[in-house]
Amino acid sequence: MQFLGVSVIFVLYLSCVSGLYFHIAETERKCFIEEIPDETMVIGNYKVQLYDPRTGGFMPSSPGIGMHVEVKDPDDKVVLSRVYSSEGRFTFTSHTPGEHIICLYSNSTKWFSGTQLRVHLDIHVGEQTMDYAGIAQKEKLTELQLRVRQLLAQVDQINKEQNYQRIREERFRQTSESTNQRVLWWSLTQTAILLVMGAWQMRHLKKFFEAKKLV
Repeated sequence: MQFLGVSVIFVLYLSCVSGLYFHIAETERKCFIEEIPDETMVIGNYKVQLYDPRTGGFMPSSPGIGMHVEVKDPDDKVVLSRVYSSEGRFTFTSHTPGEHIICLYSNSTKWFSGTQLRVHLDIHVGEQTMDYAGIAQKEKLTELQLRVRQLLAQVDQINKEQNYQRIREERFRQTSESTNQRVLWWSLTQTAILLVMGAWQMRHLKKFFEAKKLV
């Protein structure tokens, strides 16, 4: 029952699609952190709208304005770095589990004063990147076969998520052990310093009393 509960939570997590919009200025850079298991496909759909201060509204489309998308993996290696148009899709596959940094910024500098961009961004991770309608049409699958394909993809993604959670747990355990060792050594060092200082003070006081002929 515990495994079933975890599986349901993962399925609910995978069924979620992170959709948002944000504003950026001419030279501003927006970055997002996405925790992704290894060998997992990520698809980002975006659309850029230009705010015109002369009219006080956003234009439905922004021709001539492109977006530079840059993705770095947990090892700070560049996975994707490319300039796209004002509306489109970027895709990459993770090869290292962990936090991936996704950054977007405009490649255009020909803006009016006070102009901003509104960027709509939807990020799909894992099983949600699959086009099941296209797969069913291409492979001529029945509804039952398509459902089985979906379940298999979900189970595969759940397995990747569980492996990633085990990796995170192992990293956390190593960090905790390293921190405990550092705390232990620091405590021992402090104790040794206090003992040495106490011995030095006792010796100094003894010499002082002997010099004053008090002992």
